[in-house]
Amino acid sequence: MTDTPHPAEQPRNPLHGVTLEAMVRALEAHYGWIELSRRIPIRCFTHDPSVNSSLRFLRKTPWAREKVEGLYLFMLRDSRRQQRAPVR
Repeated sequence: MTDTPHPAEQPRNPLHGVTLEAMVRALEAHYGWIELSRRIPIRCFTHDPSVNSSLRFLRKTPWAREKVEGLYLFMLRDSRRQQRAPVR
């Protein structure tokens, strides 16, 4: 009887369990390719953008992936802030 280790749970980490593809798709749906390329000016967003080409580049380029993760976190915080804002 062997116990298999369970992956460490990270309930406070908003990126836990979110794939890079899900982040790119959410950012594209929220901002669109034009605004996304303005916020993160990298070629995979500025020239003939697609989810697949973006994923290929981001998986090979850690600094670009960090920028995408940062913008994704900002988008989540901003969405939560807007939902909690009182209606005037």
